[in-house]
Amino acid sequence: MQKIVPSLWFDDNAEEAVHFYTSLFNDSHIGTVTRYGAEGPGPEGTVMVMTFQLAGQDFMALNGGPIFTFTPALSFFVNCETESAIDELWHRLADGGTILMGLDTYPFSKKFGWVTDKFGVSWQLNLASRAQKIVPFFLFVGQQHGKTEEAMHFYASLFKRSRILTIERYSTGQAEPEGTVMHAVFSLDGQEFMAMESSRNHPFTFTHALSLLVNCETQAEVDELWEKLSAGGTTEDCGWLQDKYGVSWQIVPTVLGELMQDADPERTARVQKAMLQMKKIDIAALQDAARG
Repeated sequence: MQKIVPSLWFDDNAEEAVHFYTSLFNDSHIGTVTRYGAEGPGPEGTVMVMTFQLAGQDFMALNGGPIFTFTPALSFFVNCETESAIDELWHRLADGGTILMGLDTYPFSKKFGWVTDKFGVSWQLNLASRAQKIVPFFLFVGQQHGKTEEAMHFYASLFKRSRILTIERYSTGQAEPEGTVMHAVFSLDGQEFMAMESSRNHPFTFTHALSLLVNCETQAEVDELWEKLSAGGTTEDCGWLQDKYGVSWQIVPTVLGELMQDADPERTARVQKAMLQMKKIDIAALQDAARG
């Protein structure tokens, strides 16, 4: 099981978005679909949560209403092996979307482009070949500028098999303050992530619309990550928190997914009701709810 899963919050069109995204990449498919019951809070029968894979990597989508908006502060960096592949993907993602950086040659890449798709999700396409096709990409701006390196080391301290892979810094005379992070790659539990920072006046920051769900095997792991990631940040309902850098996380035990896929709809409804009343997820309380 993938340890850290990007989670996308949609208003009411998660199903449409997931079908679109799974059509873009090889080795992609829709997994489980959980729908709202009569108790809500969404309309009965509509999608609550969907799991899916893109290029063999796990993602999640949910319908939560018009509360949060996607921003480029957390985007997806896509490694494309051929020019035909990057051109096709660019054409489809840019259709109905907004171009942030045109698909072109840049000093750092033979071919690169940054686009926000029709659903508001941001993608960076790059002509390159890497083992991990799609990489979550952090952009630290505003009050978070200058904290990129600190954040990477903090995240790496929380997960096994984690390390900083590369850090490229701005030098004298470049557009950003000397020594700040121009581009970095780091690994958390074997998954690659990228990061950079910008001192320019960007009208956005991190948001719950794109969070990182952590699959936890035990209550002890839930407790530890909840305590460490929420320190200096905020805690919210249903296992959500925002860390001290503004990045949103969901700390979720794997047993929750198993209980929510139970064949008995009444048992599933009890588990869902119990979960919606929690902040930090309590595995024993979920299991008690399942037993009735």
